[in-house]
Amino acid sequence: MLRVLLATLSLVIGFGTAAQPVAEAPKDTPKEAGKKPAAAKPAAKAKATKPGVRPAWAELTTEQQQVLAPLKADWDSLVPDRRLKWVAIAKRYPRMKQVEQERVQRRMQMWAALSPDQRRQARENYKHLAKAQRPAPNNKDLRQAWAEYQALSPYERQSLAPQPSNDPRRQKR
Repeated sequence: MLRVLLATLSLVIGFGTAAQPVAEAPKDTPKEAGKKPAAAKPAAKAKATKPGVRPAWAELTTEQQQVLAPLKADWDSLVPDRRLKWVAIAKRYPRMKQVEQERVQRRMQMWAALSPDQRRQARENYKHLAKAQRPAPNNKDLRQAWAEYQALSPYERQSLAPQPSNDPRRQKR
């Protein structure tokens, strides 16, 4: 059960982040261009203790910190690429539907609760599943199965339908 959960979680995170480009830093407007660059760069460099470990938690906006709160304890141990993926999720978060936001928060909390070994295993499972080739459906078998289904009575078809679930993740949107 845990493996299925880990595989599902890694797939969702992987698909959600892989499909989105990494956000670029906002550019200064011409009005601000002459005012801040000299002062902003040294301050930003002073915050980062090692090159390539940005963004630090303190560099995130308040909104990003609120969205990514489940990851706060682990933020310093995340590699920069993973940090950027999480920041990209936080940037998309306000545009998500309420149901999607709740799902992201649930899954982020589940991810934060995993041990480093469990996370590594989830990533390996995701890589394995992503590389696995899915067999192409045989159209002849598919047509035959569809014809058999069409030949069933309405009562028999209804008995084959899945039972409704009370799980909120299964509710129609």
